[in-house]
Amino acid sequence: MSNEAESRFWDKYIDKTIRYGVKPKVARWYVKRCEEYIRHYRGLKLARHTVSEMDAYLNMNSRKDELEDWQFTQLVDALRILFVDCVKVSWAQEYNWADWSDLSADLPDSHATFARDITPDELLDELGFKMQGNAKDTLLQKVCLKYPDIIKSFLTKIRIKHYSIRTEKAYLQWLVRFIAFHDMSDPADLNESAVVSYLEHLVVNRNVSASTQGQALNALVFYYKVVVGRESLELGDIKKSAKPKRLPTVLTKHEVKNLLNNIDGCSQRLMIKLLYGCGLRVMECVRLRVLDVDFGYQQILIRNAKGKKDRVVPLPEKMVALLEAQIEKVKLLHEEDCAEGFGEVYLPDALNRKYPHAARELIWQYVFPATKISKDPRSKKLRRHHINERSLQKRVRAASQKAGIHKKVNCHALRHSFATHLLESGYDIRTVQDLLGHADVSTTMIYTHVLNTPGVTVRSPLDMLG
Repeated sequence: MSNEAESRFWDKYIDKTIRYGVKPKVARWYVKRCEEYIRHYRGLKLARHTVSEMDAYLNMNSRKDELEDWQFTQLVDALRILFVDCVKVSWAQEYNWADWSDLSADLPDSHATFARDITPDELLDELGFKMQGNAKDTLLQKVCLKYPDIIKSFLTKIRIKHYSIRTEKAYLQWLVRFIAFHDMSDPADLNESAVVSYLEHLVVNRNVSASTQGQALNALVFYYKVVVGRESLELGDIKKSAKPKRLPTVLTKHEVKNLLNNIDGCSQRLMIKLLYGCGLRVMECVRLRVLDVDFGYQQILIRNAKGKKDRVVPLPEKMVALLEAQIEKVKLLHEEDCAEGFGEVYLPDALNRKYPHAARELIWQYVFPATKISKDPRSKKLRRHHINERSLQKRVRAASQKAGIHKKVNCHALRHSFATHLLESGYDIRTVQDLLGHADVSTTMIYTHVLNTPGVTVRSPLDMLG
């Protein structure tokens, strides 16, 4: 290709990137990404490139520690435009660009998967370190540094009770806000009226929902009963938020089918099928490991789910071959990672101590690994974590809009649909309760309300007009 022809080619390429919404200055970086790719395969014409070359190149870059997730996403996008819009090779249209880009996002150090690994002492040390020279100190930092013993004791008691990391974070924030509301007073010196005044402040001045006020109440009751040791806590009649009766968003079977047909990316489509086909919560899905999928008994074991419980859900027949293929991809990727000096996966501290070599075994690898290796925020080791669930949530919302579904659709709506469709098919409420992992059948009863909503079988008088 002559210099003039090459210049015209890249001008055309930049024009394509700008049409996709890329800023002109950034488009130059897209060109640079493509030129690096071309140099890597020097001597091989672009029209003769195959999926193998693309997979190999992206895998190689996925293991570069210095390449941040946004840079990796930029690389994928740059090569997508090159091969889909400019070179126009046959395989490019069907290539899993969405998997490579959407599933590459790093997990933040506060992510629920490994946030529990940090001890209360380490958390206080981190908060103290972040405050140094920081004019915009957060409320959490101020309270933690003023009352480190209180915060440490509070977090320790929560962990002894084995509450989830999300509950731990929420309870900590409520205790911090409660202390700040009372002018940074020592909470141990405050009485029941201080609790009541704060809870009523949330309703009167903050207009919070009933569930939010209830969570704040639970956090403060936990502190005074479990941490302080006050056996009796007389709060009297508290002004409460009106508790609205809300029904879950449920998709029809036709809407589920349309949603699946509009999902870009093989891995995303497979995960969404699991959410609907097994009634999984989104975190249960992304945290699945190879050993959790039992093809012999055609079931999936959900470990350490909400409430620290395990449960078993049936593996849909339609998904057996798909999951076998996905795990085979994980196996090949893991072998390549090991060959390059990687291959370690995150394990909680307790498991890591019990099985010190398990982190490099195939059975402990995630079924849905991120497409990019990233630095573990705690250990600083380079690992391939599971995908960031936000990318899946984003993909579900985009697919619902594309499918023309005029409902508030998210990943949890697929779990609601799973339960409702089972009940519609005649399964009893106790079976559905077990499959969902609900501790109380009253939680599952919400789906019978969806089925028996008053008025849905009534014929409107408008339809009876002649």
